[in-house]
Amino acid sequence: METDLHELLRSLRVWDPAVTELPPLDPAGAPGDPLELFTRWFAEAVAAGEREPHTVSLATADAEGLPDARIVMLHGADADGWAFATHADSRKGRHLAARPYAALVFYWPVLGRQVRLRGPVAVAPADQARADLHARSTGALAAALTGRQSAELDSPEELARASQAAWERAEREPDAPVPSWTLYRLRPAEVEFFQGEARRRHVRLAYRRTEEKEGWDRRLLWP
Repeated sequence: METDLHELLRSLRVWDPAVTELPPLDPAGAPGDPLELFTRWFAEAVAAGEREPHTVSLATADAEGLPDARIVMLHGADADGWAFATHADSRKGRHLAARPYAALVFYWPVLGRQVRLRGPVAVAPADQARADLHARSTGALAAALTGRQSAELDSPEELARASQAAWERAEREPDAPVPSWTLYRLRPAEVEFFQGEARRRHVRLAYRRTEEKEGWDRRLLWP
């Protein structure tokens, strides 16, 4: 029987009480720096059993302003920004070279939470990119050595050969250099924390950077 997509969509529900907890968010008690609240929420997502809480949607735009999005992994977050990595010659790398501005969206459905960030993106020093890559797994290094991300692939066999060679080199040379591997940091101008609520009275707490005060303004948004 052919699947009726619309019927299937209508049958689905979000935040099933059997598997989802919707904790309250008290804006009055939120910290002044969004990084502190993000760190707290991230730890709570891990403790709640969220699968792959470090995965995040990254949105960029090309030279013509056309948007694109994909899932990447968070490599860290500190006062310098939220970090992710890719090849400089990949599609997203080319986008960021043309328009060094991006948005990130984390979604943790087990707690009914989202965190949205957007702001300028800077390239981290090359030594930090190397250290970041070589602190990861052999598989991560092999994938980086395989390279050619977003280029057209002639056949699965071509990928298999390149990947096998990359795995062998990664195991033989755990410090093998990957010159195109680039660590990026998004320094948010805006950070929004979204907490779902059962009666759809969702809490949206937005932080906006204020350079003149070297801090953040906070405000609530309608859901």
